[in-house]
Amino acid sequence: MLALVVFLLCAASSFSASAKGVAAGPRLNNNQLYKFSYTTEVLVDKARGSKEGSAGYRISSDVDVNLVWRDPSSKDDQLIKLAMSNLRIEPVSQTSEKKNILHGATTESVLGKTKLAALTKPFLLHLKNGKAKAFYSYWEEPTTIKNLKRGLASLLQVQLNTGKVVENDVSGRCTVEYKAVKGQVTRTKILETCNTAETGFTTHSKVLGVSSKASSVTVFTLEDGFIRSAVAEETHTLAVNVRKSTAAKVVSRQTFTLVGKEAGPVEAAGKDVAGVVKSVDTKLAAVGIVAEKVKSQCKGCPSLFEHWQAEKKQLEPGSLSKATAPRSFLALIQSIRKASKDEILKVLKSADKASLPQVVDAVTSSQTTASLDAMLEFLNFTDAKGLVLQERFLYACGFASHPNDRMLEALLDISKGKIGSTDIKESVVIIMGALVHKLCQKGGCNLPTVVKVKKMILDGPKSTNEESEVQMYLLALKNSLLPEAIPIFTKYAESEVGAYCTIALTALQRYDVSLMTSEVKQTVNRVYHQNRRIYEKNVRAAAADVILSSNPSYMEIKNLLLSIGNLPHEMNKYMLSKIQDIIRFQMPASKVLRQAMKDMVSHNYDRFAKVGSSSAYSGFMAQSADVSSTYSLDILYSGSGILRRSNMNIYGASNGAMLHGLQVAIEAQGLESLIAATPDEGEEDLESFAGMSALLFDVQLRPVTFFKGYSDLMSKMFSMTGEPMNVVKGLILLSDHSEVIQLQSGLKANAEFQGGLAIDISGGMEISLWYRESKTSVNNRGALVVTGNITVDMDFLRTGVEVSFETEAALDFITTVQFSEYPFLVCIQMDKTTFPVSEYLTKYERLSSGKSIKSRKGRKMLIPGSEFPLHQENSNMCKKVFDSSW
Repeated sequence: MLALVVFLLCAASSFSASAKGVAAGPRLNNNQLYKFSYTTEVLVDKARGSKEGSAGYRISSDVDVNLVWRDPSSKDDQLIKLAMSNLRIEPVSQTSEKKNILHGATTESVLGKTKLAALTKPFLLHLKNGKAKAFYSYWEEPTTIKNLKRGLASLLQVQLNTGKVVENDVSGRCTVEYKAVKGQVTRTKILETCNTAETGFTTHSKVLGVSSKASSVTVFTLEDGFIRSAVAEETHTLAVNVRKSTAAKVVSRQTFTLVGKEAGPVEAAGKDVAGVVKSVDTKLAAVGIVAEKVKSQCKGCPSLFEHWQAEKKQLEPGSLSKATAPRSFLALIQSIRKASKDEILKVLKSADKASLPQVVDAVTSSQTTASLDAMLEFLNFTDAKGLVLQERFLYACGFASHPNDRMLEALLDISKGKIGSTDIKESVVIIMGALVHKLCQKGGCNLPTVVKVKKMILDGPKSTNEESEVQMYLLALKNSLLPEAIPIFTKYAESEVGAYCTIALTALQRYDVSLMTSEVKQTVNRVYHQNRRIYEKNVRAAAADVILSSNPSYMEIKNLLLSIGNLPHEMNKYMLSKIQDIIRFQMPASKVLRQAMKDMVSHNYDRFAKVGSSSAYSGFMAQSADVSSTYSLDILYSGSGILRRSNMNIYGASNGAMLHGLQVAIEAQGLESLIAATPDEGEEDLESFAGMSALLFDVQLRPVTFFKGYSDLMSKMFSMTGEPMNVVKGLILLSDHSEVIQLQSGLKANAEFQGGLAIDISGGMEISLWYRESKTSVNNRGALVVTGNITVDMDFLRTGVEVSFETEAALDFITTVQFSEYPFLVCIQMDKTTFPVSEYLTKYERLSSGKSIKSRKGRKMLIPGSEFPLHQENSNMCKKVFDSSW
């Protein structure tokens, strides 16, 4: 009660003070002209700055400010006139005449007569209680000029008491915090709260995304009730998460300083603001204080077709392993995003057979309405001969950085129509699952198209008896990561078809541990322990992976340990290797594993001395303050020495997020008859098969079959060239971030950060009955380019900075097995070649007249190649293999 009384007394005293005339905001004196000097500058640079100084420019002027009208009943309700004069434009950094784009230019030659006249034309600000109620200027003025005036007018908006408020100014509608100390007010704008009409987009993956920091602080000093000076500084910094040194910033500064006072115009008479504004100039209109959208026009820029002609050599297949390919790819995407459907079709129709797949990658990755319409018109899905282009289109959709429901709807329509290739039909559905996941991540799970596709893929497995179609729907659900799919995967984990079990179990492993219910865990444990039926080894191994990665209980771990010794020969060794890898690499399950291994019944020599060639190993590929990258290699053999399953994974972790960058799994079965060996338990009736499955950047791709059936196997055996089969090849838009930064000065900065990857993943399997040797290989070739651009385009003057890095790398994974004797010899190699990493800083400035200046600096380093370490047993085995080969 006492607190309430005190509050009411304070409120009453505050009201009393206001009534007595305590100012809520700055007040101008009647019949007085305030003369200010004003400068606004913008600079762009890499985040840490550079020795040669930042790119940018400064606009300086004199500003006359006077009171036009005041509401007789409120001294804080004022109409203020501002007029800029004596304008100057100069570089923000000291530089030589050669590098000074403004050398020899006058303000009029840079701005042009029209824009200069518009900028020096007076404008009005309606200020009430220190807040901007209305901004009056001329509709016909160029947008950039109106925005500059808005930036100046917003400096007069200030609250004289401490507190948080929501204000409208040139930046939009923002939450602002004021701190008032005697004679000084500090205004801090909380930029992440600002609502503006212009929105951008960003990559859904935090690992591949961009992080930003922003601040905006204005310090006011007051004198005689009005502003003596206002100094504002606003900074925006953007950095690539995986390499924080690839970062750029834009800084905007404003200085508004009183230089003198003199007698000014007489205050106008009038009842209201609208009437007074009309009496000043009938053409003045309330155009809003929030900045308008600026339509940038690129004078002298090449057309899309001209750009394509300049870049096409870099996008030929032979150039895809070079960094020039993804750099050209990113540049082409920027051109496509500004092009019409007809312009895009012209490029698609003119491209030759070799470069056309890369054009399809670029057009699809652009993700505009025009680019999607062009692709749908260009591709004929009824023609089976167009498989390569159709699959490149679908994969680019799957890797889309910011897909919309229209892209998903297009794929849904394709799936309902006639499709010439069975492989393409499968890819369409599988990729739809990936788009559902990305749209749900953005909060679009209830969009009509998403709801339709969700129903289609959730009902899909039970709607068909075709094995290939059931696998297709299960792979689509695996991509979607829908919680509703968990019961479906749980059901198919216990299927009689090994392929269904493997897909279901590997899908469950991708879900968050919190979604692994007791029912799911019981099912997976039943599969591993074969409580209801006998399963293939690779199915049981997949079940073990799920158990060990899903926060296992003490009893689950103990039962796993007790099973060792009773498993098929090679699986005993695989499980031992898996457990030792978890403990060595300190994975989440390592703690409970150590506890369970204290029990000598489950942890003893008899169990842990099992021999074999199967293995599991994890290690770090790279570690830095920004990102850590890990790899894992799991290899399971049959008792006869033939590869059963090989699984290579690469993960990236950054900003507390995880990205499954790559998974290449090779499976083989039913090959024992080739060497007159006895199949393992549960695998006696398996059809001869070998295939490869790839998951790339969290997107499961359509599996590739090497051979299926004994007759197909024998024909492939005798026609084997040793050449690897392509799994995925093309250009991928890895990261994609675009935003418009509205600066408090009225200027706008455009930020574009993109990452492009040229990739070629292939795999193969060779079997030599003569030498009794098999070899599997996974070859990864790639070139990566990441660029970050921040540009400030004033129509008459454009300035910008680009930070970038690029690299070219190769990673080979080769497994050689010699099964001429037992125990057979197995050698696993994972080699990384020496690769370059280059960093560049580019600054550019351009006048509307066409004059331009560009500077570029860079540095290059070589990262030495190496063979990634595996367990000691592998090293010993490789020595024997190569000695015997020699």
